Amino acid sequence: MKDVTIFLKKEGLEVWRTKRLILILTVFVLFGLISPLIAILTPEILSSFGSELNITLPEPTSLDSWMQFYKNLTQIGIYILAVFFCGSVNGEIRKGSLVNLVTKGLNRSAIISSKFIMMMILSLSAILLSFFITAIYTAVYFPDNDSPHIVAGLIPFLVFVVFFSAIILLGSTLFDGSMASLLFTIGVIIVLYLVNIVEPLQAYNPIQLIGENLSLVEGTMELKALGLAIASSLLLAVTAYLFSMKLMNKKKL
Repeated sequence: MKDVTIFLKKEGLEVWRTKRLILILTVFVLFGLISPLIAILTPEILSSFGSELNITLPEPTSLDSWMQFYKNLTQIGIYILAVFFCGSVNGEIRKGSLVNLVTKGLNRSAIISSKFIMMMILSLSAILLSFFITAIYTAVYFPDNDSPHIVAGLIPFLVFVVFFSAIILLGSTLFDGSMASLLFTIGVIIVLYLVNIVEPLQAYNPIQLIGENLSLVEGTMELKALGLAIASSLLLAVTAYLFSMKLMNKKKL
């Protein structure tokens, strides 16, 4: 635990000096701000194009705001995190910054643990901040009862981020280059989408955790329906984390 604390302090200083913390928080604050804004403006923009066709669009609701929120996070947000963190381990190895620490007796496994903990702190903090901003503005602009379970919609997404972060960590440990680890992470997501075609495997697929959030928000699905996907995601996250440790112990620094 002492070694993890030492590496965490190093990680914290690096995150601050490289402005990574500010950049990640800024991006996700923007997601929180624009989600309800896009929900408000989209019908007006579409109606201006369709005025000659007499198209009548329904008034936007809070569900539209949350739909935009999860669309931003699942289609852009998680991949921005992948770009930020894909070089977390292999970047350190290339720079040779771990040699002195390891030769002084610090545990290699602590490197993986500290990287993963810092990844979790940054990712979950950014997502929660974005979530609260969206919740506040959605409540102001859409005072309806169409989204009664916003927390239930967020929980599976947070579990997916834990799984996704473990995959990023594995890719960064497995490959020497940042681009290769990024492609590995994206490749895993593509495979999960392909696996989702097989109906018997859908209930166990982590990809379900970022596909049913709106159903949870509006209450047409209960969180327990994703129990198997949550369990398998956490199991896969632990497996990827432990495999990263094993790989790190064999890495040449």
